[in-house]
Amino acid sequence: MAAFLPPVLSDTIVALSTPPGAGAIALVRLSGPNAIALTDDVFSGKRLRDQPGNTLHYGTIRDGERILDEVVVSLFRAPHSYTREDVVEISCHGSDYIVQQILGLLTRRGARLAEAGEFTKRAFLHGAFDLAQAEAVADLIAANSALSHQVALQQMRGGFSQELRALRARLVQFAALLELELDFGEEDVEFADRTGLVALLQEVQVLVRRLLRSFELGNVIKNGVTTVIAGKPNAGKSTLLNALLNEERAIVSAVAGTTRDLIEDEVSIEGIRFRFVDTAGLRETTDVVESIGVERTRKRVQQAALLLYLTDITLNTPAEVKAELEALNPDQQIPTLLVGNKLDLASEAQIEAFRRLPDTVLIAAASGAGMEELQEALLARVRGEGLDQTGATTIVTNLRHARSLEATAAALDAVLIGLNTGTGTELLAADLRQALAALGEITGEISSDDLLTSIFTQFCIGK
Repeated sequence: MAAFLPPVLSDTIVALSTPPGAGAIALVRLSGPNAIALTDDVFSGKRLRDQPGNTLHYGTIRDGERILDEVVVSLFRAPHSYTREDVVEISCHGSDYIVQQILGLLTRRGARLAEAGEFTKRAFLHGAFDLAQAEAVADLIAANSALSHQVALQQMRGGFSQELRALRARLVQFAALLELELDFGEEDVEFADRTGLVALLQEVQVLVRRLLRSFELGNVIKNGVTTVIAGKPNAGKSTLLNALLNEERAIVSAVAGTTRDLIEDEVSIEGIRFRFVDTAGLRETTDVVESIGVERTRKRVQQAALLLYLTDITLNTPAEVKAELEALNPDQQIPTLLVGNKLDLASEAQIEAFRRLPDTVLIAAASGAGMEELQEALLARVRGEGLDQTGATTIVTNLRHARSLEATAAALDAVLIGLNTGTGTELLAADLRQALAALGEITGEISSDDLLTSIFTQFCIGK
C-alpha cells in the first residue's frame, strides 16, 4: 500500500451540511475549484469572484429571474478553508423546499452532490490533518458526554497523532540503519547498535501497550456502558433504576413480578454514559408472560458490559446471594457489582454480613441512601485504575486504531525475539517495516482506497 498524495480534484461538490428537516437556518456547502464561480452565477449581490476570503455577503439566490431565497454567503479561499479548497457556505432559510431548489440549481450548473464524508476526505487528502484526526471529527460530532467530547477534541487537535509520530520517528532511524546493513550485506558490517535497538524497542513497546490498555476505557467513553440490573422479584430493581435516572421511568409495585419486559434508559455520570437496563425478576414461574421476561433477562445479562446484581439484604444471606450469582454468571466473565438494597430496613447483623463481601455497595434505593457510593463504585469499575492513573495523556477510542496497535506490538515482539536469537538483518528489517506500516495506517501515512472509503462513508453527507 502506498501513501496517498494530495490529488488534483477538478470537480466541485455540494451538500446540505445542517440536519435535514425544517428549521430556522440551513447551510449548503460547496467545495472545489469552481465553488466561488458557481455560486457567483446564481447570487445577486456583490460579485463574489472579486471578494477576499473569510468574508460574508448578503444577497439573494436566483434561478433566472425567480428569487429562491435571501441568503448570507460565507466565502473561504484556498488554502484557508476546511478542505484547503475554495469553499462557499450558503446560509438560507431552513425549508426543505428551499434547500432542494438551491441544491438542484447548483447541480444543474455543474456541481456534484457530495458523498458521505467527502468534505473531510478532501481535507485529509489535501493534508489539512491526518486520518486519525479525520476520524476524530466524526467522534466529535457523535460525542454525547463530557468525556467523549474531551477525548474526541484532543484527538482532532492532533494529540494522538503527535504521540504516534514520535514513536514512528524513533523506529524509522533504526530501520534506516538496518536497511543500510542490507545494502552492504556482503561486507558483513553492523551500522545499528543491537543493544541500543533492544532498549529502544522495549521503551516503544511499553508506550504501545500503554495505548492499547487505554482502549478499554476509551471504548467505554465513546460507546457507553450497558449495565444490566438483575435480581429476584421485589429486590427493588425498578426503584433503583428510577433513582439512577432521577425520574419515574419504571413502575414500582409491592406485587412481585411487576416488570415483565426490559426497560432501558441512559444517564451520564461524570462524563461516562451508562445505559441501565431494568429486567424481570429472576425466579421459577408458571406465568407464561413472566417466564418470557425471565428468559430475556438471562440473555440480556450475557450481553452486559457490567452487571448490577441487586438483593434485598433483609431477606437473603450472603451465601444465598453468592449461589445465585454463580448460577447467573458461572464463569465470572461479566464484571459484577453486588448491590445490597433496603439498608434502612436491615438489622446491624444483616448489614455487617454484607459489608464483609467484596465488590459490594449497600443502599436504600427508595430513600436514595448510598446512591453516591453506588455511583462512585460504578465509575471505579469502569475506569479500572482510573482515568487520571492510566499514565496516558492519550486515550484510544477507535477499534481500528487498537487493531493497528496490536499489529505494531506483535511486530515489535518479533523484532525483539529476533535480536535475542541472532536472527539475520533481513528478517529484522522486515518485522520492523511491519511495525512501521501498522503505525502508519493509523494516521494515514500508509493507506488504501478501501480503507478510506470504509472510514469516510461513516460520516454524514455534508461533512
